[in-house]
Amino acid sequence: MKLDAIDRRLLALLQENGRLPVTDLAEKAGLTTSPCLRRLRILEQGGIICGYAALVDQQKVGLPVSVFVSVKLEMQREEALERFEATIRDCPEVVECYLMTGPRDYLLRVVARDLSAYEQFLKQTLTRIEGVASIESSFALSQVKHSNALPIAEPV
Repeated sequence: MKLDAIDRRLLALLQENGRLPVTDLAEKAGLTTSPCLRRLRILEQGGIICGYAALVDQQKVGLPVSVFVSVKLEMQREEALERFEATIRDCPEVVECYLMTGPRDYLLRVVARDLSAYEQFLKQTLTRIEGVASIESSFALSQVKHSNALPIAEPV
């Protein structure tokens, strides 16, 4: 699906404020309401817009600890990867998980209320996943930048 300048503008505006009323969104994008709605439906049906969500402050809901966890599996067979991924999908503490290249197989971002809660997650969940060879945890001291907005720019 090709995105034109108006589609990109709509996406940028929605990334700034996903609750922007369609009338305001249309006005800011230089459209009337009907064409704006039509474009939004096309972006949603095309999978460009995957959904709408509220951004929640991690600190204010009592989950101030962010841990980046590197996991190496004993072997990288498809069954081992699938088993690990299925287990991780069911862990609410894991807010991001990436299959990686390099010396580690996965990089996770885990949130916790404190070090004790992370230790419990580590001992009762991560270390019990069959096929995990090693785990390295790095604790974030502070968050310098956080954004869910993609840099939607005009193609060069």
